[in-house]
Amino acid sequence: MAGIPGLESTRSLSYYGLSQVVVVFKEGTDIYLARQLIAERLRQASDELPDQVRPDLGPIATGLGEIYLWTVDTSPGAKKPDGSPYTLTDLREIQDWIIKPLLKSVPGVVEVNSIGGFEKQYHITPHPDRLVALKLTFRDLVDALDKNNANVGAGYIERNGEQYLVRSPGQVKSLADLRAIVVSARGGLPIRIGDVADVKEDHELRTGAATRNGDEAVLGTTFMLIGENSRTVANRVGERMKEVNRILPTGVVATPVYDRTNLVDATVETVRQNLFEGAVLVVVVLFALLGNFRAALIVAAIIPLSMLFTITGMVQNKISANLMSLGALDFGIIVDGAVIIVENCVRCLSQEQHRFGRLLSRTVRLDTVLRAAKEVITPSIFGSFIIMVVYLPILSLSGVEGKMFIPMALTVLFALLGAMIFALTFVPASVAIFLRGRMREKEAILIWWAKKLYLPLLNVSLRSRVVILSAAASLVGLCGFLGTRMGAEFIPSLDEGDFALSINRIPGTSLTQAVEMQKSLEQALLKKIPEVKEVFTRLGTAEIATDAQPPSIGDGYVMLKPRKEWPDPGKTKDDVAEEIIDVINSYIGNKIELSQPIQMRMNELISGVKGDVAVKVFGDDMDELLKAGQKVAGVLTRVPGVEEVNLERIAGLPFLTIRPKREAISRYGLSVNEVQEIIQAAIGGQRAGDFFQGDRS
Repeated sequence: MAGIPGLESTRSLSYYGLSQVVVVFKEGTDIYLARQLIAERLRQASDELPDQVRPDLGPIATGLGEIYLWTVDTSPGAKKPDGSPYTLTDLREIQDWIIKPLLKSVPGVVEVNSIGGFEKQYHITPHPDRLVALKLTFRDLVDALDKNNANVGAGYIERNGEQYLVRSPGQVKSLADLRAIVVSARGGLPIRIGDVADVKEDHELRTGAATRNGDEAVLGTTFMLIGENSRTVANRVGERMKEVNRILPTGVVATPVYDRTNLVDATVETVRQNLFEGAVLVVVVLFALLGNFRAALIVAAIIPLSMLFTITGMVQNKISANLMSLGALDFGIIVDGAVIIVENCVRCLSQEQHRFGRLLSRTVRLDTVLRAAKEVITPSIFGSFIIMVVYLPILSLSGVEGKMFIPMALTVLFALLGAMIFALTFVPASVAIFLRGRMREKEAILIWWAKKLYLPLLNVSLRSRVVILSAAASLVGLCGFLGTRMGAEFIPSLDEGDFALSINRIPGTSLTQAVEMQKSLEQALLKKIPEVKEVFTRLGTAEIATDAQPPSIGDGYVMLKPRKEWPDPGKTKDDVAEEIIDVINSYIGNKIELSQPIQMRMNELISGVKGDVAVKVFGDDMDELLKAGQKVAGVLTRVPGVEEVNLERIAGLPFLTIRPKREAISRYGLSVNEVQEIIQAAIGGQRAGDFFQGDRS
């Protein structure tokens, strides 16, 4: 990957049977151009890789593209048409060949990933003693399968004016066909696969598994195309899932376990509620301070008008309406300029009415409003520009900071610009048109009471200048000191409502053992913590290795009940987090990092590590790296405020190594490659072809 235009950095991780390389490009690089450049390099690299190693590009999605997860389950007592119960292999087949194709056709979905269950395979397990007796090898079986499982086209022939297409079907259709394939012949008698091997339906050596609520499960994940709206796409997937459940076999159901729509809806509702409450509060304060219902209504009209202006700017610049972009809007600042202009207009109109001793004519009213607006236009514009200038440096941010804060800054700038334009145009025109009755400038009751409290305090302050200034300076100094002792973070954490667990176990833990350990953990969480609604986990690596990890590492999701259903209303989410940690720590062999689904993915997307803060040590000697890592962990443990330090395990993975003895195998005329092929086929299996059932492979 080195030398690709726009390349910023690369990182990789490797596990058994899988190596994942992450290529990071500079900000603004077109994703499709980047994929094309990588594809060209992969074609070059493929020539240098072993025959059985195949490089693939990941889906066109981000680390936050997992927007909809579901499990494939059966109803109690559900049976297949033949009367037997559904197995995990059956559920995985339904997931891969019914659910997955239907969801991949949903607009905005770029990939559907599967983990858990067992991928259906047909296994031919040779009897070595029979092969030796007949002087056959594993390679003979593979070659026989390859030559007896294909359809062939042979052009066409013409006869009596008709054209006949010629074909020779030879694909196997059943286990009986596999058993009947001839491998060789001895003494004129055919030797078939069924004579030297067992042929049966089985499953692959899997690299990942899934559990849900203490039982093994089949888990599906939908990936959103980069740049799409997660709420819209998740809604589409949810609607398609309803259709999917109608066509699934009787007793089989696809149950959603994570839907990004719920979080987005909750966040949007928070934004809507805050904006609504802020607007109402500003309107109430305007009525109380201006003392004129119509004047307050004109000022309040700036809020919806400036929001329309803001939304227009957001649409044109493709800025999404979210908690960050809309959360910084302050309606008090937005109406500030309009309040100044309206107040001065009311003052001038009342003075003119008092001078003339009658209601003003339309011409006089327009001239008065124009003059009043001109008097305060400079401070009004100046005040808005001061606030706008404060946000301009944010536009220079880049990377993650830019992605997070530039939309917020642009939204505020659009709102302030719109408010300024309407304050200079809409507000004076509205005042001249709608404030036509008898006008008199009077203090609102709230202002009168405020002055009664403020003037005595002002007089005392002026008489005790030294004391007041000293107290203010001391207070500023104290607050500055306290500020240096406070914790700080880049951006406040969004409460996603649920927990994500990064579960680490001893390297070398088998997938079977990891599944059993995870079942116990999930059952304990459901039993001991009443606030937990359900728990599901991905262990190891899924079909598409977007999140590569060994069987000893898993990603768990703890979904909480709605807060109104919690037995103890006073319990906080932090209290539940402590209980989760205590329950998991009570089981030996598990180390966890507690986070939230999007937060965990965001951390991993930025640095390749699921924790909030990580230190990476680079070098060539793994033993030295381990020693250095232990020293770093020891230093970090002593840092005040650090709760837990986890060191990535790079040692302790057990191996069974089979080294061919070159001198010994040479006596039998064997090569190292032939011995390695036998080891590979005998233990890990070797792919020998595809078995087709309709559109399923």
